[in-house]
Amino acid sequence: MLPIYLASSSPRRSMLLEQLGLPFTVVVPEVEEEVQEGLPPHQLVETLALRKAGAVAPSISKGLVVAADTVVVWQGKVLGKPADAREAAEMLSLLAGNEHEVFTGVAVMEKPSGRRVVTHERTRVRFRPLTTEEIARYVATGEPLDKAGAYAAQGLGAIFIAGIRGCYFNVVGLPLARLAQVLKEFGVDPLEYVQNN
Repeated sequence: MLPIYLASSSPRRSMLLEQLGLPFTVVVPEVEEEVQEGLPPHQLVETLALRKAGAVAPSISKGLVVAADTVVVWQGKVLGKPADAREAAEMLSLLAGNEHEVFTGVAVMEKPSGRRVVTHERTRVRFRPLTTEEIARYVATGEPLDKAGAYAAQGLGAIFIAGIRGCYFNVVGLPLARLAQVLKEFGVDPLEYVQNN
C-alpha cells in the first residue's frame, strides 16, 4: 500500500482518519488560506484542500497526500473560524434556530505521478434556538474559537444540534465515506487493508 500523509494540523482530522484503520503520517502544510472572493462554497473548500495537498506533496517522494478544508455556510455567507469571542458569539446567534450547511473539500494527490482527485461533501445541520446566556457560556469554554462556524459537533457544541442531514463526519471535518471512495481510486481499500493486517 502507498504511504499516506495527512496534510493537516487538526487533531480531529487525525482521529477521524484513524477510524479507517490505515497507517498515516501527519505533515502540517504551510499555506495561505486567502482565496478569490465570491467563490461558491464547494469551490472554496476544494481550492483550499488542493492548496494544502500541494504544499505537502513536494516534501515526499512516494505516497498519497490527503488534505481537507471545512467551512460553515449560513444563507450564502461563509463562516470560517471566528477571530475572537465576540465574533464567535455573533456566528452562533446567526445559526441559532436555523439550518446551515457544512462543506468540506477533500483532495488526494499521488506522488510521484502527480495524479489528483478533488471533491467535496455537503451536510445540512439544524440548530435549536439558543439563548444569549447559552451562547455566552459556550463561548466562555473556548471551544468555538478554532472551529469553522464557531462550534464543535463532536464536542460540547453537540448540545445545540437538533438534526443533521448528510454525513456527520463531514461536520467534524473529514467526510470518511467520501474519502474512502477516493482512496479506492488509488488502490487503497480500508476494508481490504484491515482484513489483511
